[in-house]
Amino acid sequence: MAAVITADHLTIGWGDFVLMKELCFEIEEGDIFVILGGSGCGKSTLLRNIVGLEQPMGGTISVLGKQPHEHETPPYGVMFQSGALFGSMSLLDNVQLPLQKWTDLDAGAIEDVARARLRLVALDGYEHFMPSELSGGMKKRAGIARALALEPRLLLLDEPSAGLDPISAVELDDLILTLSGNLGVTTVMVTHELPSVFKVARRCIMLDKQAQAIIADGDPHLLKDSEDPRVHRFFNREPSTGAAS
Repeated sequence: MAAVITADHLTIGWGDFVLMKELCFEIEEGDIFVILGGSGCGKSTLLRNIVGLEQPMGGTISVLGKQPHEHETPPYGVMFQSGALFGSMSLLDNVQLPLQKWTDLDAGAIEDVARARLRLVALDGYEHFMPSELSGGMKKRAGIARALALEPRLLLLDEPSAGLDPISAVELDDLILTLSGNLGVTTVMVTHELPSVFKVARRCIMLDKQAQAIIADGDPHLLKDSEDPRVHRFFNREPSTGAAS
């Protein structure tokens, strides 16, 4: 399959501080691709570079053959860790926002599309609820509905399971798999939740803060048996040698 995202010797960070350097990888269309690594290694920064919210310090990142900022209409939908819903707006109004900004559809058509997206994530009947009236899992699903408003080819999820109870996390994993299968959307997910990784990821990369590089790339089930001790410890939840008990 063709690559929809390509990182070519990509260096990321902020100011003069380098987080990761010389990253090279491709994400194929229809994939569920997970970015892994310890806290502070640059996972979310990499995601923000992919969508053009931050600029590379070196190298390039291309999305569907263009630099992220070159797209007239975003070819991706993004759900950040908090869900990023506007608390003063109903779910329906939240989902309508991208359609109002990026399309010329009339109000009736926009509402129809927004309602359809909420149905996709099993939130039909909650259109007029406020975010404060929802559980954590429902807020995440609403965030995904808004991310899908423009029928994007790419869905980017930043820590989607963060803060969820185990049952809600499993339900969200199931939703991600369903959306991938039914819509064919390419999904890029940042997470450190290994149960989610093993359930949904077809491929993952692992970033290492000290090495400032990708130290693993492949099927997470195979990476459990990696000969690299850093990778093996991460995937098997083993403490570093010499760590306090």
